[in-house]
Amino acid sequence: MVSMTSVAQKYAYINSTEILNKIPEYKAALTELDKLSEKWQKEIEAMNQEIEKKDKAYQEEKILLPEETRKQREAEIAQLLRKVRDFQKAKYSPNGELYKKREELIKPIQDKMYKAVKSIAKAKSYAFVFDKGSQNNIVYADTKYDISDDVLKKLGVQ
Repeated sequence: MVSMTSVAQKYAYINSTEILNKIPEYKAALTELDKLSEKWQKEIEAMNQEIEKKDKAYQEEKILLPEETRKQREAEIAQLLRKVRDFQKAKYSPNGELYKKREELIKPIQDKMYKAVKSIAKAKSYAFVFDKGSQNNIVYADTKYDISDDVLKKLGVQ
């Protein structure tokens, strides 16, 4: 007679998008980020309008200007274009101010949510908690189910 014991693993899922959208602090953080982005967008639009104005004036006067003045005006317009690109990069690049502000405002709220998920998962003995609301599929995994070391050993990697 063979005795087989089976331990059922329990799974759960969350929808982090729905959870976050119901947290007032998260909504306030998104509003603050939107206002900041809108402010910067207006500054960019103003800079672009200035460039268009200067370029239009230059194009209208171009044939009448001495070569030295043309070069000076072209350099001025090129400088303004670089200024706009640098401003956009400083604000919107992956390491820009908007990203940093998002980390400052949103990450603590997300961390708090994930801490709650971990606490519930441990209390209810869930092996895994999946997230259907984001691209991060697994929110919590009990480390006793991690077979990474076994895979490395099988591959002959120490």
